[in-house]
Amino acid sequence: MTTEQRTKTPGHDAAPRPLASPAAAGRTKLQRSPLMFVAGVLVLVAGAVFGGFMWTTSDKTEVVAASADVQRGQVITDADLTTVRVGLDPSLRTVPAAQRQMLVGKRAAVDLSAGTLLSPEQVTDALVPPSGMSVVAVPISSDLVPKVPILAGDSVRLVQTPAAGGELVKDGLVVTAEVVGVTSDDPRTVVDVLVPNAKAAELAALAASGRVALVLDSRAR
Repeated sequence: MTTEQRTKTPGHDAAPRPLASPAAAGRTKLQRSPLMFVAGVLVLVAGAVFGGFMWTTSDKTEVVAASADVQRGQVITDADLTTVRVGLDPSLRTVPAAQRQMLVGKRAAVDLSAGTLLSPEQVTDALVPPSGMSVVAVPISSDLVPKVPILAGDSVRLVQTPAAGGELVKDGLVVTAEVVGVTSDDPRTVVDVLVPNAKAAELAALAASGRVALVLDSRAR
């Protein structure tokens, strides 16, 4: 019976270390992946927020806009105005927010709708009435006023009507005028009109009699 001699090499008598199993390695990667994913999402969100902030604050100008409807010829008050920040075409004429108070007390040169960005051409400081003209308040029965809204700046004719039960007035007074303002107070509508000085007294006398009707002419400009 022979005895086999085994040569032991230093370091080979220790048990080999077990290798990490594929499942354990996978768990390690999965533990790291969610953290990296979350970090990436946060970076993207931060970038989007920063980009949105830059987009909303760059190339924006604060300008004056109408906060309410203003009729042509109406005096503009501070309550009629607001300021907004918008991106503008360089060719668009607007009124900077810093000049807002300069518009107060002026008149609207055109009809302004709420939200309209104001331009210098849309307001005027012309006095009403101008030299040689007069403003006459004409109370008119509501059934003798067109149902179409009468607005400042409209061209109208004020026509003498017959007395109650009377015949049609031949060659009755007809006055062409421009509307300055309208106040509705059923059953009457009071229309302030701009007329030449020479017609003012005659129209005022006619208005006092209550024998006047209003004709709205074309609004075409």
